[in-house]
Amino acid sequence: MSGELVFKNARMVLPDELVHGTLSVSGGRLDQVNSGNTAAPQALDLEGDYLLPGLVELHTDNFERHLIPRPKVHWAELPALLAHDAEVAAAGITTVFDAMGVGDVAHDSLRGNDMGRVIAAINDSSARGMLRADHHLHVRCELPAANAVELFQAFHGHPRLSLISLMDHTPGQRQWENIEHARIYYTGKKGWSQERFDHQVVHAAALQSRYAKPHRDYFSQYCRSHSIALASHDDTTLDHVEQAHAEGACISEFPTTLAAARHAHQHGLLTIMGAPNVVRGGSHSGNVAAAELAQHQLLDILSSDYVPGSLLTAVFRLVDDGILSLPQAVATVTRNPARAAGFADRGEIASGQRADLVRIRRVEMPDGKHHGVVRAVWREGQRVL
Repeated sequence: MSGELVFKNARMVLPDELVHGTLSVSGGRLDQVNSGNTAAPQALDLEGDYLLPGLVELHTDNFERHLIPRPKVHWAELPALLAHDAEVAAAGITTVFDAMGVGDVAHDSLRGNDMGRVIAAINDSSARGMLRADHHLHVRCELPAANAVELFQAFHGHPRLSLISLMDHTPGQRQWENIEHARIYYTGKKGWSQERFDHQVVHAAALQSRYAKPHRDYFSQYCRSHSIALASHDDTTLDHVEQAHAEGACISEFPTTLAAARHAHQHGLLTIMGAPNVVRGGSHSGNVAAAELAQHQLLDILSSDYVPGSLLTAVFRLVDDGILSLPQAVATVTRNPARAAGFADRGEIASGQRADLVRIRRVEMPDGKHHGVVRAVWREGQRVL
């Protein structure tokens, strides 16, 4: 077997099977996949470890968390980006969509301010080869926010913009159908006072009535005219799904009910659920469990959401619990998100694909479950971890 890089004694997770064998890489692309051993002297012995395609993350708030590590604490863009990049690479993620929210009633918040300096940090770091992962942009548009369209202008026409999602976090509906769950979130994570939260609830309906529809029309039209993937967010009812489908959405992010997820599938929308939901055994907001959707064959994609390392943990949890096979579970964090975003060149171990690879050692935990330990990561054949 020839190639610039050769792996042997690898348990390769292919789209439909697990093959113990050898893989070669040439010119940053996967070359030959063979079962059995190789006599190539340069072959790297993986000692029976798993070899997975590099993980593809469509929705992570992790960069925002590094930019605002605590309420009202703003971190410099470049150090925040580098820390975020290192964290996602260490989790086995080789393609990451940095989810950046635009639109907020709080003008002192990250999402309520211009993102120009953040985008500049991504542009400059990528151009200088400073990043381990391949970074793209996922803009999350808060529809009831008066400044959503204005703040989006920093992203307008950006070549890394590959996904837009439409959000409406008005308390009393969708994710925050239970207002007390919303109260816990905003007063805890956001650091809002009880008075500030109550004030926002009072004015939320008026903001939604004034801005949600025109902003929804603007962003859905932008996706159509620029050939950008569109996602709905927190679909709860059948009407939510039908609206998203009519607007051209191809993804339903975090449907909150089994009925909404089933309706999304019937309309051809792929469903994304949070890997932390799988790991924790359910939703922190009291919504439908991701594992339940998987049991009904309604789970297409996993997102790490707010914990990059949760992707691999969720993959092995779904396998340990007998819900999905290993190739099926791996597809939710590799091939499926890649195809949903329009990338045909990554997400599988197959000849011609990008040599984005992750070496995983499967270890048994004290509770009998298994955890995937990332031992090495390659992007386009170059080792980045």
